[in-house]
Amino acid sequence: MKEFWIYTLLRIVQFLGSLGIVVGIWRLADEEVPIFWAVVIAFVMSGLGSYFLLNRQREALAQRVDQRAQRMTSKLEEMRAKEDEEA
Repeated sequence: MKEFWIYTLLRIVQFLGSLGIVVGIWRLADEEVPIFWAVVIAFVMSGLGSYFLLNRQREALAQRVDQRAQRMTSKLEEMRAKEDEEA
C-alpha cells in the first residue's frame, strides 16, 4: 500500500500549501483571516490542483486497489469451487 501513503501524503502537503497561500494572500490585504473560509477555499484549491497534478499517483493507487480486488475475487471463486466439489 505504498501508493496509498504516497498519494495521501501528497494530498496533505498540497492542502497545507494551499492553506498557506490563502492565508498569506489574506494577510497581504491586512485583514483578519477567517480560518473557516480559509480552510474551505484551501480545500477546494487543493482538490482542483490534485485532480491535475496528482493524476499519476491516483492512477497508481487505483491500479493497486484493482489488483487486490481481482486477487480477492479469484480466491473467493477458488473457495466456492472447492465447496462445490466437496458437496
